[in-house]
Amino acid sequence: MIEALLLSDWGPLVIFCLRIVDVSLSTVRMLLAVRGIKYVAPLIGFFEVLIWILAVGTAIQHLDSPLHLVGYASGFATGTFVGLMIEERMALGMATLRIVSRYGGVELAEALREKGFGVTEFSGQGREGKVEVLEAVIRRRDMAAAFKEVDLWDPEAFVTVQEPRAIHRGWMMQGPRK
Repeated sequence: MIEALLLSDWGPLVIFCLRIVDVSLSTVRMLLAVRGIKYVAPLIGFFEVLIWILAVGTAIQHLDSPLHLVGYASGFATGTFVGLMIEERMALGMATLRIVSRYGGVELAEALREKGFGVTEFSGQGREGKVEVLEAVIRRRDMAAAFKEVDLWDPEAFVTVQEPRAIHRGWMMQGPRK
């Protein structure tokens, strides 16, 4: 039945959809593996390859059909986008925020602590004078709340986000500090 569908006029659309699924799975699998979530990644890879074999096999059988080829290629591009959107919504892992503030750095640090984030403060010298440098390692899913607090205290703060590869020791909060 599925072969008849793939060989029909709907074939290019089916290939497109299969590619969206397999490339999305591939993107999520790679990002999970990079973040050290090593037990889910192989399971995702199993289904990813099953779907890929079906899609590529059909596309190869129809190399003379531009629609099948376009369905394959555009499914790849769309799947990459969809995979990145899925991973962004999952927001797994940690992020290191570095906030450079000319105004209100100390107050911002306290406000972030009240929201449950661990913050380390440094004094610094920027191009235009003294600055406060704040660093916080937070869960990626909490980034929006941290950015909201930064915007509230210093809308002109310079903020960078890095993804820590490994974290050894330190203090991580589950909720507001007592």
